[in-house]
Amino acid sequence: MAESTSEGSRDRKPVDLLRIAQMHRAGEKIAMLTCYDAAFARLLDEAGVDALLVGDSLGMVIQGRAHTLPVTMDEMVYHTACVARGNRSAWLLADMPFGSYQESAEQAIRNAARLFQAGAQMVKIEGGGWTAATVHELVVRGMPVCAHLGFTPQSVHALGGYRIQGRDAGGAETLLRHAKELVDAGAQMLLFELVPSALARELCAQLPVPTIGIGAGSGCAGQVLVLHDMLDVTPGRRPRFVRNFLEGGASIQEAVRRYVRDVKSGAYPVDSLHGY
Repeated sequence: MAESTSEGSRDRKPVDLLRIAQMHRAGEKIAMLTCYDAAFARLLDEAGVDALLVGDSLGMVIQGRAHTLPVTMDEMVYHTACVARGNRSAWLLADMPFGSYQESAEQAIRNAARLFQAGAQMVKIEGGGWTAATVHELVVRGMPVCAHLGFTPQSVHALGGYRIQGRDAGGAETLLRHAKELVDAGAQMLLFELVPSALARELCAQLPVPTIGIGAGSGCAGQVLVLHDMLDVTPGRRPRFVRNFLEGGASIQEAVRRYVRDVKSGAYPVDSLHGY
């Protein structure tokens, strides 16, 4: 059986950073979902999800908070360890929560190390500009980094809410500059959230590393969704770009396989549906 398949496999080879890069070069889409516990980690892995993200979105979908800002480092370490114990072969990323890397590179190194010790294989940091120096310090110490640009939830107050970023020429230019700076600093993956689909496609075409989109159209090398959103169990209104993959299906496993299949075939997402 192939190393990555829409039907998943208990026997597939582990998805590592080399495999992610190979998928990117071959034009194979990368299917990523958030995950917060061991049981779902096992289910998502067996359904063929390429990468699991222990997101600070757990503050909203697990803890019932209004945003991600209250999530602590201890909570991220705990949930990362839970996911790592359930996962067998998917690539495992973990968010650096608010307040865990803004103070200094030394603070970021110390906290990132805790996530790697808990089982993470890559950490994700939000924002551009000042973060490039932090990314460099992590990468030279053997800690792979995914950089998160566009709408950055930890800056929700500064950005004035959940808004699409890069709509004007100045915003688009800033996103491209920050993306290139982060890649130059050593970021091995970029995630674009709430970026116009045409801009995301242009950005991804200019970058040598895999790009993951959420609400950024189909031009990225892969997609990520919040697990609870794509299963339609998150209270309240879903973002426009989210599809209920459980609708019409017989099981959660089937819904996840459908998500993987549609990401890899290009059936999901639809460029015209992005934003909140």
